[in-house]
Amino acid sequence: MDATCPPDRHAERWAAWTTGAVVLVLGGLTLVSRTDVRASTLATAVDAGATLVACALVPLLIRRPVTGALAMAVLAAFSPAATPAATIGVLRVATVRPLATAILVGAVSTGAHAVQGLVRPIPGLPYGWLLVIDVVTHAALVAWGALVRLRTAARVEQQRRAEEEQAERIAAARRQERATIAREMHDVLGHRLSLVAASAGALEYRPDAPAEQIARAAGVVRAGAHQALEELREVIGVLRADELISGDGPPQPTSADLPALVEESREAGVAVALDDSTVGEVPETLGRTAYRIVQEGLTNARRHAPGCPVRVVVSGAAGDALRVEVRNRLPVDSSTSDGRGTGLVGLGERAASVGGRLEHGLSTDGEFRLVAELPWPA
Repeated sequence: MDATCPPDRHAERWAAWTTGAVVLVLGGLTLVSRTDVRASTLATAVDAGATLVACALVPLLIRRPVTGALAMAVLAAFSPAATPAATIGVLRVATVRPLATAILVGAVSTGAHAVQGLVRPIPGLPYGWLLVIDVVTHAALVAWGALVRLRTAARVEQQRRAEEEQAERIAAARRQERATIAREMHDVLGHRLSLVAASAGALEYRPDAPAEQIARAAGVVRAGAHQALEELREVIGVLRADELISGDGPPQPTSADLPALVEESREAGVAVALDDSTVGEVPETLGRTAYRIVQEGLTNARRHAPGCPVRVVVSGAAGDALRVEVRNRLPVDSSTSDGRGTGLVGLGERAASVGGRLEHGLSTDGEFRLVAELPWPA
């Protein structure tokens, strides 16, 4: 047994019983055949004793292959009844120990059988031929055992690699899932907090506004902050979890939710016009991508161009492409970037994930435009 692996006691007992039975049967057959050839009470007693001792050595052979095989080889030097046990010992060592060790044990067993040929010669078999058979047999046993060992090691290595690859695939899936969740939460939280900021800004700069308008803005701030906290709690739980996302989370938005998204911005005081001229039902994945693009566009508009009207245009049909455009004018002293740009980078990745493309920048008439074209299969 390998020193690095805990022994399997059940397997050891099964191997010991099986090997012991084989040694007993073969030793008995050898005893009977040799008794027929040379009737000798002393030889018969020695062979019977050797058979019993070889059976007793089987547990040692299973737990300590080299020691057990050498003991059986020494026993075989005095009795042919121990030959089956000695050959099994050589094969056992060759299957569980390095080739150099197997060759050494095989050489000892070969020498022991050479001694046996002198002490207990086989009638009709020249000693020279006995040595040839002895060497060839032990060489075959060592080669066979080494081949079994190599194949076993190859299977173990193949299984180990398969397990490592499976673990890596699971880890990669987890990383991908968490990256997707993080990107979703960036869009959702950014949109939600920008609504809160816009409504809070209205309360700050218009303290003389009508009570109804102030109450509506305060309600948007309260609801937005509450939803942002819930969404933040959700993403933290996801990113901490070791398990993959089961897909049983809250329903994901689609293009059908665009009017509600626009209405949220309107309630926060942003003038948003929506022009949706799509023909047919937009596929779920495509619609979700369009929703996130519009959401990020509205978030950026509130952040960089507060108070400026925004126009959202969605058009397209199956077999062509879904075109999403968000455009708004910028204040004279406004910058189109806050130095990070992670949202637009994420949008570019979203568009690319469905085979589309995303462009953004200032137009010649001074508007900032965010344009995406997403393939719409027929």
